[in-house]
Amino acid sequence: MTVTEYIDKIDIDKKPYFNALRKIILENLPDGYEEVIQYGMLSYVVPHSIFPKGYHCDPINPLPFISLASQKKSINFYHMGLYIDSDLMDYFTNEYSKVAKHKIDNGKSCIRFKYYDEIPYALIGEIVSKIKVSEWIKIYEEKIQK
Repeated sequence: MTVTEYIDKIDIDKKPYFNALRKIILENLPDGYEEVIQYGMLSYVVPHSIFPKGYHCDPINPLPFISLASQKKSINFYHMGLYIDSDLMDYFTNEYSKVAKHKIDNGKSCIRFKYYDEIPYALIGEIVSKIKVSEWIKIYEEKIQK
């Protein structure tokens, strides 16, 4: 599946929000990450040309960083930096509470946006821009990869 094919399958009412979120990610993503379909989602990865080892769970796949998925009742934003850096997650959660009416719905690396009009695009852009490829590889090798 291609990125275009994935986006074409998104519900019409959700598509403008998904596309706006994708646009913010692309505008703020540091150089070196690549947009692909990985694990059935739109993903922003460190390509094998930069990090040949790939993802330790499945080295055939490039190292994941951010993913964006259209689910049945939400748009899900996955950011591995939020998972690994509690200070970054605390910052995001605090800033999110300033702009959203509803409590954040999140997992370890996942933010579920059920109220599309509350997607904090500027905050997402800020979070996306914080970790350069070289920094992500260093964090990954030190804290995640075994």
